[in-house]
This record gives sequence, C-alpha cells and structure tokens, in this order.
Amino acid sequence: MSSLAVNASCPASKRDIAREFGKARATYESASRLQRLMGNEMFERLEGQADPDCARVLDLGCGTGWFTRMLANLMPPGSVTGMDLSPGMVEHAIARSAPNTAWIVADAEAIPLPDQSCDLIFSNLMIQWCATPAKVLQECRRVLRPGGKLMISTLLEGTLRELDQAWQKADPGQSHINRFETEAAFKRAVLDELPGAHVETRTLLLPYASPLTLAAELKQLGAGYKHAGRRQTATAPSRFRAMCQHYPTAPEGGVIASYEAAWVYWSCPDSDSKTLID
Repeated sequence: MSSLAVNASCPASKRDIAREFGKARATYESASRLQRLMGNEMFERLEGQADPDCARVLDLGCGTGWFTRMLANLMPPGSVTGMDLSPGMVEHAIARSAPNTAWIVADAEAIPLPDQSCDLIFSNLMIQWCATPAKVLQECRRVLRPGGKLMISTLLEGTLRELDQAWQKADPGQSHINRFETEAAFKRAVLDELPGAHVETRTLLLPYASPLTLAAELKQLGAGYKHAGRRQTATAPSRFRAMCQHYPTAPEGGVIASYEAAWVYWSCPDSDSKTLID
C-alpha cells in the first residue's frame, strides 16, 4: 500500500461505523449541510455532461441515497448503483428511491463488482471513514473502465479545529474529534494510486448557533467521535459546559466550524483520454 497505509483517524471497527451511521439514517439528510455542499461541487461538474452510453454509475458510500437519486435523474435509466457499508442506510435509501436503482451493502475496500465495469464512481465524504483509504483508491481504479471517471470528496487535518481546541481545554488529554489525514499525506497517496489525478482543497466555514448545535448536528449525522479508545461513559455535563465556554464566539454571534475539504478528480487513462477531468 502507499503512504496512506492506515488511517489512524478511524481505528473503530467497520461494524461499529456501519451501526452508528445506520442509527442516524432518519436524521441524516436534515443535518447534511456539509455533505450536500461538497457533493454538489462534484455533481455540478457532471451536469450537462451526462453520457448517453454510460452503462454503470457507482455512488460509493451512498448513505441515504441523496446523491444516488440525483445521479439517477441525470444518467441513463437503470445505470446507477448505490453502495454503502451500513445496511440501515441502504434500507433507508431503497425506500426513497426509484425502483430501477440497484443497491449493494458492501465494504469500499472490497467493491463486489467486476474489473472495468464502471463508467463513473462518485464518492462523497466516505473515504475518511476507511481504515485503508489507499485500498479504496485501488478498488476504484480496478473497477473503472478506460476513460471512466472518479470523483471523491473527503476531509483533511484541521477539520473541526475550533471544537478540538475547546475540548482540549475542557478535557485535557482526552480526544473528542476524529483525526484526519494531512493534506500532504493525502495528496501523496492519491498520486501514488491515481497518477495524474487532480486534487482541490479549500477551507469551508459553517455557522452554528452554539457549540451544542454543532455537537447535535454531528450526532444526527452519525459522525461522532469513533476512535476505539474513546471514553465509554457519557461525557459529564460539566465538561460540555466547559467546552462551550472555551469555544470561540464569532463576531456576529454564534460560532463557526472549519472543515478542510478536498476533492479528487481522475480519469482512468486509455489511448484517447486525458488523465484529468476538465
């Protein structure tokens, strides 16, 4: 494997991750501001470029199927498959989607599709939850046809830095924030696995009424702290109050949370295609 051998940010078991996201399936879409913002960045590149000959589109880490449904409306009928690790998420997605969409419950590190069977892989804010992200990139490369396109979004180190700093003051020595790869390490891993890939990064700032509102949104997303060594008992109310006191207030009121966003765009090379998505 490449330089992104093991994602230390996510040593929790895959079963735990699938269960926690499944528990959040009913609240996920109402809380998914960041997910829609980052997914829309990729989806807008596809609009107006739908290929009438596109045979299979894979929404990798489809969650509740929000973007799976958008892809199904854009692409040829019956061409879209949604795949997620969480059975609960897939069950929720099936109930809200057109019957001609296919669904798979599976691990992104072992995609159960044949070699060179996909024309497009769309993956929004999934890979940061994987223990071996480079394996996911290898699998995407394997199942893409020559000329096929890969679009991935993820989060990098520095995400939720304000919340992390507030917790470090309120509860020293105890982690409360999932760890993310550095930008340099992520770019090295991507280019190792996907030569010629284009990586874009940007800091996104989202406003919240209070730190408790931010914490509630993370819970509604199923995106709480997932380290295997996390404290197993509930965090004391006094620690939450201390965290809120240490969280910086925005000049206009409320608080701001920073997200270090990254997008990867790659085309599987063949004799007639470029290695970058225009």
